[in-house]
Amino acid sequence: MQTPTIYSLPRPGLRWLPVWRRNFLVWRKLAIPSVLGNLADPLIYMLGLGYGLGGLLPQISGVSYVSFLAAGTVVASTMNAATFEALYSAFSRMHVQKTWDAILNTPLSLDHVLTAELVWAASKSLLSGLAILLVIAALGLTTSPLALWVIPVIFLTGLAFAAMGLIVCALAPSYDFFMYYFTLFITPMLLVSGVFFPADQLPAAVHALAAWLPLSHAVQLARPLLLGEVPANASGHVAALLVIAIIAFYIATVLTRRRLLK
Repeated sequence: MQTPTIYSLPRPGLRWLPVWRRNFLVWRKLAIPSVLGNLADPLIYMLGLGYGLGGLLPQISGVSYVSFLAAGTVVASTMNAATFEALYSAFSRMHVQKTWDAILNTPLSLDHVLTAELVWAASKSLLSGLAILLVIAALGLTTSPLALWVIPVIFLTGLAFAAMGLIVCALAPSYDFFMYYFTLFITPMLLVSGVFFPADQLPAAVHALAAWLPLSHAVQLARPLLLGEVPANASGHVAALLVIAIIAFYIATVLTRRRLLK
């Protein structure tokens, strides 16, 4: 049987499930503080900007500013939760706590570990997104049954950002390295992807570039659904997020193999 190289496609099967369960059991001990922490930032944005600044603004795209901001808040919260988990928590398990080393001394492979980290980060981001979605529903900002389709959008968004986060995790020499990723990629994307204002207000060149960003695809899916509308080009946005997740996860797998399986 040919020995897989670092460039081989990931082949996790279902043996990643025990690793996912291990991460879940550890998180469960601090579940309430974790959920409350993930709720804080998006709620501040939504309540402070939505009701504060929103009271000074006219309607945007035919809806109140707080309703416009709600969808952006959901996917931005999802992005942040998946990114933090794939960066700081995964790096701790890989480099500091040596949890991955312990797992790799069992019959499980690195592919199993990485797949579990990917799905766990997406699962945790799903919990964060669901919490924000419940708050939005409680405030009466969405009443359409179509809003339930935001749930798979949240999970898919979490997969895409978790996969990209694992790339940075594989490259990072220390925690400080993550600040470059947030400063140079996550924060600019948050500002140009239509979370806080319509992206078509940007200069044409910036708008064209922003349309390719994963957060833009997530916003274009989530906002119409929360407003009771079917997203335009929904299949294209879903396909884009899937392609980003698959390609990013493959790159993360190759880089992590090169780092740990020398």
